[in-house]
Amino acid sequence: MARRGGGQTYGFPIYCASWLPLAHIFLRPPSSEDDAPVDADADAPKSSDSPAPPPMAALGGGGGEGRSGVPNALVVAALDPAGEALDPEPVLRMGTEEQVPYRMAVHPRGDGVLCAFPNGCRLFRWESLEGERLHNLSLRADHEALTELSDVGLQLAVSFSGEGSILATGGEDGHLRVFKWPSMDSVLEEPDSKTSVKDLNFSPDEHFLAVNRSSGPCRVWDLKSSEAVANLPREAGEIFGFCRFSNQTDSSQILFVTAMQGDYGKIISWNTTSWTRIGSNKITREAISAFAVSPDGTLIAIGTIEGSILVLSSKNMRVLVTVKKAHLGIITTLAFSQDSRILLSTSFDSTARVTSIGSPKSRGISIWSMILVVLLAILAYYCMQHREDLLSRLLH
Repeated sequence: MARRGGGQTYGFPIYCASWLPLAHIFLRPPSSEDDAPVDADADAPKSSDSPAPPPMAALGGGGGEGRSGVPNALVVAALDPAGEALDPEPVLRMGTEEQVPYRMAVHPRGDGVLCAFPNGCRLFRWESLEGERLHNLSLRADHEALTELSDVGLQLAVSFSGEGSILATGGEDGHLRVFKWPSMDSVLEEPDSKTSVKDLNFSPDEHFLAVNRSSGPCRVWDLKSSEAVANLPREAGEIFGFCRFSNQTDSSQILFVTAMQGDYGKIISWNTTSWTRIGSNKITREAISAFAVSPDGTLIAIGTIEGSILVLSSKNMRVLVTVKKAHLGIITTLAFSQDSRILLSTSFDSTARVTSIGSPKSRGISIWSMILVVLLAILAYYCMQHREDLLSRLLH
């Protein structure tokens, strides 16, 4: 597997990707009733015999149907020891025959990987055969699960809620489905044959679900009442794209929505109590093709159809990191690591790239460093302009 321009290639166009909740995958409940129970809420896998495994990501994609020679596959790759790229040798690779996984939702408590294929969804369960050694991690298809989604066509948006108790899918045919997990009891359903579902996202408290369609407003659903509580309107010329909830430092929540308006890609923010628009910022002249908000709520990332990445402060929309032409093709997925310090990006160009963002503390230090540099520059300029007066004062 060759490394290209800071990214790792895996031999197929990558449509979907996600970091894995390793603490829950490696600490699955034991198969024997005589085995000791495990702590499923541990922060990291524990073992006296082996170190904790490095962060890992699941990648899905392929060449689709036909005889292109490009395989359809799911791949799991680990972060290299330096934390600068994914390892070229996958931890596991699983072919998906003639079906390409277009979308992916990894269950946050380790129940498996849900993949959206052209004809419906399938669930793949984790198997860790003998503890935490990487080469023992595997996936198996669960043919008994997801019968409700086995023949529903392509789902353009799939997501588990933060605690994994709810599953939502939105179809190319416009059908929105929301289920309790793992019972698959229906929470709400909205057929709409006129508009495809483009994106959806749960609020961190699992109270709301935001849904963007190919046209119209962003609709927000109350998951307790199964009723729509808000239709967030577009301004003239706006076309909504992605939607993401985020926690704020004051424990409130905010909803970010991307939009294209003419030649500009925008990020719009909404109050989640009054559902009023509280901010709108033009960010880029390139069309936005991927969007992510960091788990700690401090960062926003966008990817473009030109292959560029921008990372911004969620507080003031100031650009912190820019990677021009990070990929040779459209960026398909962006995903922050759980500690918000690493950004994973994937593309049609078959690459998965890792971009280091740094800790919130180090980001704060860099801001103050910039302020100090500016102040020193001002002081130096003042000294140059008044050097004769300063010298005379020193001499007398």
